[in-house]
Amino acid sequence: MVEMTKYMRKGLVEQKDGAILSFSAYAAKIPGIVSFTIGEPDFNTPDHIKTAAKNAIAQNHSHYAPSAGTLGLRQAASDFLAQRYDQHYAPDEVVVTNGVTEGIYDALLAILNPGDVVVVPTPAFPLYISDAKMLGAEVVQLDTSKTGFKLTPQALQGVLDEYGERVRAVVLNYPNNPTGVCYSQEELDQLADVIRDKPIFALCDEIYSELSYEHPHTSMVKSLRDQVILLTGVSKSWAMTGYRIGVVCAPKEVAHQVLKLHQMITTSEPTPMQDAAQEAFAHGQDDAVPMKAEFKKRRDYLYQELTKLGFDCVKPEGAFYIFAKIPAGLEQDDTKLIYELAEQAKVAVTAGSFFAKGGAGYLRFSYAVSVAQIEEGVKRLRAYLQTK
Repeated sequence: MVEMTKYMRKGLVEQKDGAILSFSAYAAKIPGIVSFTIGEPDFNTPDHIKTAAKNAIAQNHSHYAPSAGTLGLRQAASDFLAQRYDQHYAPDEVVVTNGVTEGIYDALLAILNPGDVVVVPTPAFPLYISDAKMLGAEVVQLDTSKTGFKLTPQALQGVLDEYGERVRAVVLNYPNNPTGVCYSQEELDQLADVIRDKPIFALCDEIYSELSYEHPHTSMVKSLRDQVILLTGVSKSWAMTGYRIGVVCAPKEVAHQVLKLHQMITTSEPTPMQDAAQEAFAHGQDDAVPMKAEFKKRRDYLYQELTKLGFDCVKPEGAFYIFAKIPAGLEQDDTKLIYELAEQAKVAVTAGSFFAKGGAGYLRFSYAVSVAQIEEGVKRLRAYLQTK
């Protein structure tokens, strides 16, 4: 029998299964486990958005939508970004994708050729790295664990000095998954200055923009619009992860190239889901406010309790994750420790190593779970630590 996988795409076959989802599936089989693994809001989609989806079905909005997305959704997203963040994109500079997940892939596929270099500040959501590698690009991981989990202009310039014209993109995610770190506008301006007027794209994933706690959300779009590809969507801010609506924004000609790929990959997104997302952008501007307040309360409690237990944490400024350094005296191999915690403490967390360089020795806690679960998880962690 021929082993056919040997003849499939090398970049794909070499990819491992997603470690975060694989461990979450493993932990979910443990009876009574308290899980801090998956980054998904534990809220319901607001009723007015659900009604919009129902109405779309009732009104037979069941045919192909334009590949770029319905004009209503693209206009609503455009208006929302302008009013909320002073980010100005015309509807023909907006492409609707199957979540930001597809948007990341489409954008990277549109701008990368084999051998190009992509700069990814790490720890980082692993999808950027795996997508770029599968496309034949070289990924330069810049460990930010010694600089407050932020990319510095000096580190970015160092990559440009070393790799020269091969550098084609830098990926920025803020508020950040897994650290919750945000950038000030001044910091983004300084990073923009390093790549300004160079043939380098900034891929800016701002899916957590509505969950910035301490300061208004900032963006490199304000610093360097012509070189930025902006990624956002409705999953996190409106608790619509299952609706699978992402938005890619870029200068018109760049957006058109992304659109061509999107047409080849998915044709268009489900029309009722687009109507629901349009309702979110158009009439749900304040829907995230109570969610943000609740997440902030959970953040404060979990940060306080983890600190008491000996975890060294950077206090997150956005998103819904705490990235905590494993205390001395515990197993320092985070990939081993998460299994030990799951089996002995009945608490599931994500290994920092899953987020590439700079993540080893850390654990990511998602506080997108109820206060009661957080309190129970802390109680179990405390009991576990007392045995050590």
